[in-house]
Amino acid sequence: MNTLHDSFTLNIHGEQAVISPELIEKYNQPGPRYTSYPTAPEWNENFGPTEFMQAIESSNGKGGPLSLYFHLPFCQSLCLFCGCNTVITKKREVTVPYLAHLKQEIALVSAKLDCLRPVQQLHWGGGTPTYLRPDEIRELFACIKEHFMFAPDAEIGIEVDPRATTEEHCRTLAELGFNRISMGIQDFNPLVQKTINRVQPYEMTKALFDYCRALGFESINVDLIYGLPHQTLESFGETVDKIVAMNPDRVAVFSYAHVPWLKKQQGSFAKHLPQGLEKFRIFHHAIEQLTAAGYRYIGMDHFAKPEDELCRAQDERTLHRNFQGYTTQAGCDLLGLGVSSISGLDDVYAQNWRDLPSYYAALDEGRWPTMRGMQVTAEDKLRRTVINRLLCHCVVVKSEIEQEFGICFDTYFASELGRLRDLERDQLVRLSADRIEVAVLGRIFIRNVAMVFDAYLQQKTERLKVFSKTL
Repeated sequence: MNTLHDSFTLNIHGEQAVISPELIEKYNQPGPRYTSYPTAPEWNENFGPTEFMQAIESSNGKGGPLSLYFHLPFCQSLCLFCGCNTVITKKREVTVPYLAHLKQEIALVSAKLDCLRPVQQLHWGGGTPTYLRPDEIRELFACIKEHFMFAPDAEIGIEVDPRATTEEHCRTLAELGFNRISMGIQDFNPLVQKTINRVQPYEMTKALFDYCRALGFESINVDLIYGLPHQTLESFGETVDKIVAMNPDRVAVFSYAHVPWLKKQQGSFAKHLPQGLEKFRIFHHAIEQLTAAGYRYIGMDHFAKPEDELCRAQDERTLHRNFQGYTTQAGCDLLGLGVSSISGLDDVYAQNWRDLPSYYAALDEGRWPTMRGMQVTAEDKLRRTVINRLLCHCVVVKSEIEQEFGICFDTYFASELGRLRDLERDQLVRLSADRIEVAVLGRIFIRNVAMVFDAYLQQKTERLKVFSKTL
């Protein structure tokens, strides 16, 4: 085996590239994950409830389906790696006022919407949505169904923590019509689990996974994280082997985002983190294992079976990216409800207050709980389209962009094409007269490729300080 200081070959779906320590060092720099463009640091508090209500009314005129996201922030304990907006408490009664306020928000939002717009996708995230009791899950779901019209083939998904999810929870979800389960795992290694304060035995996790399979959920995906403290290529490889044996429909292998300046608890294990090429080798080995097991590498951090809708959408170039990651629901307006939730319409982004007191106060006063947002400009839409096509399809056909936006691509993006030539020399992209193609190495560093088209980063390089590294 090569030492950690050697170059080695990356092979994904028959295409090869050479990885060197110098290349890792060059491109492993802070950058956005591009779940939106413009990214959240560009949003501002001058955009508030009035602007968001106007945007929803405008979206009604365009029509189209909806995607709903509900944030349920409560967790029993703090996972030390976590960067999500959570409320850590064992006081179960906290759910009572939260659900009451969430119902108020549902009523406010649904009153502004065209009731004929179908909900094509519903997702509950957190936090730990199954922190709610089964009867509370039924209560919230009934309220949502009362106020929104669902498409017959709607995707209805939820994130579950096996440590907090019972068989009764699973039966309740299946009975209500949830058809997708996203299961947080991260790593099965006991030392890693102890260090990150998330002890979750393999046997317990597999038992819940198998129970969900038996209940007939259409899709079950699992989330892993590489780059956690004490993780090694061998130890994470054992976790991935167990995942392959479990046979989920999709696997997300996220890069651990080390941002102790935002999440102070992460500083407790900083000295035990795999770094640079060592961290990349962990991910590289996971790619090899999953692709050998028949999964397709969609891009960035997602893998799916060839028959999965994600793969079909990528083949048909209809794949989309939003705040939940990769999705097949490209034509939907996304409405986020609950504390800290984010909405994304065609023309705006909006985010709710991130703390419970402010969220509650707004709703108690009959106001929308919008904290900040942004009106998207015509140029933002152009650049967002280019970035999304790179992230989702790994190709940008210049003539398609020209026809959609009425520009000459090479003229408009002359400086960006100049910067891409450096990436081409490093074999991240292939440039031709009519298109930009992302090479196998560029799929790993796809965030770096997308950053070339981010006008805000080019204007304000200090923005990079708020992001985690791309690897």
